[in-house]
Amino acid sequence: MLKLYSFGPAANSMKPLLTLFEKGLPFEANRLDPATFQHHSDWFKAINPRGQVPALVDGEHVITESTVICEYLEDEHPTEVVLRPADSFGRAQMRVWTKWVDEYFCWCVSTIGWHRYVGNMVKALSDAEFEEKVAAIPVVEQQIKWRRAREGFPQDMLDEEMRKIAFSVKRLDDHLRDNEWLVPGQFTLADICNFAIANGMQFGFPEFVSKEATPGLVRWIEQINARPAAKAMFGAVELEKLGPRE
Repeated sequence: MLKLYSFGPAANSMKPLLTLFEKGLPFEANRLDPATFQHHSDWFKAINPRGQVPALVDGEHVITESTVICEYLEDEHPTEVVLRPADSFGRAQMRVWTKWVDEYFCWCVSTIGWHRYVGNMVKALSDAEFEEKVAAIPVVEQQIKWRRAREGFPQDMLDEEMRKIAFSVKRLDDHLRDNEWLVPGQFTLADICNFAIANGMQFGFPEFVSKEATPGLVRWIEQINARPAAKAMFGAVELEKLGPRE
């Protein structure tokens, strides 16, 4: 049976989770707790040496990187539910959106999320305790991000990330005012991967996302939330509570 190691249904962890639920594939869900740094534990780094979720185990194979996992599931576990266009142009359109979310949209939202929530998990630690946690992180860039989260991100960085978020939601809304889905005519991995980042932005970023300002984007978010697979996913896998917004 497929085994998925992830956090709760948000951000990159949501991408393969929702893909599995949409396709109706049976799998063993292993929800790691970021608050106790399970993803940096030795047992998990034996699965993914980078110490990052999500990770999919399929027999003897381990697949990492959230969007790659989604495409792998389409390749190796076909179902009646098809989440990728059959034609080359449709697949290209889909991958433009999945590439964009991975290289641009995800990063600006992630930085603000780390600033508002994730840093709270380590601010109460002593310097020695914090350094012990950082030493267990295999990826240098992630070590830097944890240090910034604890110390506080520079204001000019936060301002730039908020500018990118405003640009991102406008791009999505402009497209979704005229199209039901990101790839016209089909619900695809493009929708899943972008929804994983955009879901709840009308609450977390009301200055940018609202029914008045971004009706296309809010309609799309609500439409995906109403899908049976999304309801089943949110009902089955608990979302973390990382602390109050600063």
